[in-house]
Amino acid sequence: MNRPISIFILDVSNSSEPAMGEKLTNYLDDLVYWINIWTKEVVYCKVKHRAGDEIIFVGYGYSTAYILAFFISRIWKFKDHPPYFGLSFGDIDKELEAVDLEKWIHPLIKQARYANDLLKQEQERPLFKFELDQFYENKTLSSYNLFRNEFEILINSLLRLQMTMLQEQTHIQEQVCTYYLILQQQKAAGALLGKTAPTISSHFKKGKSGEILNVFAELITILNSLQEKSYVKDQVNVVSDSLKESIRNHLKENLNKVISL
Repeated sequence: MNRPISIFILDVSNSSEPAMGEKLTNYLDDLVYWINIWTKEVVYCKVKHRAGDEIIFVGYGYSTAYILAFFISRIWKFKDHPPYFGLSFGDIDKELEAVDLEKWIHPLIKQARYANDLLKQEQERPLFKFELDQFYENKTLSSYNLFRNEFEILINSLLRLQMTMLQEQTHIQEQVCTYYLILQQQKAAGALLGKTAPTISSHFKKGKSGEILNVFAELITILNSLQEKSYVKDQVNVVSDSLKESIRNHLKENLNKVISL
């Protein structure tokens, strides 16, 4: 029986600066700890901090890795050393529980690594890049696999558009967008930031937060739809809503500790 998974490989920009080594190492250890909390009651995964400034994540579900990567990118502490994520999703023919991340060789891992390497070469580096069509020979007519290249182009185009809008945000617009992502209420974001409702609404609109978060939501919907069309419903549960709720609950309880905006 095949099982749907997704992968991200997180790397950090400008991580070779001497003063940042220990700080980034400790922070990445914290992120691994948080990811385990977020996923514990929701979806099985394996996550590991390795090679100094890298995290590798593998979990069940086509949308799982992207959901985690997006939230991490929004709460990231070191703005001068942003993360970037090579992503892939697809299917494996064994249980993830039996996988050893240190030794596992699989086309999906190679794809995420390749996406990460391509990001390293870009001067204006996007946050995310999916690679779906390299190193993968098992193309079938019965699922999305036949059209992997087309999906890859469309998904990455949406992500670049999202990145452009994120880069154009002012600091306060970024704060509003992030707090709204977590709290799901403009009023609650205003209370945290000490701003009136009209001010928050203005920053939300001018910062194109609605459009940014719509790309996030729409990509999750697409990934979930691909998974549902590839599997019988009784075989695999889509857990994206539960995962987002788990992340939000933890972040709400730890806003001062986790978020540094």
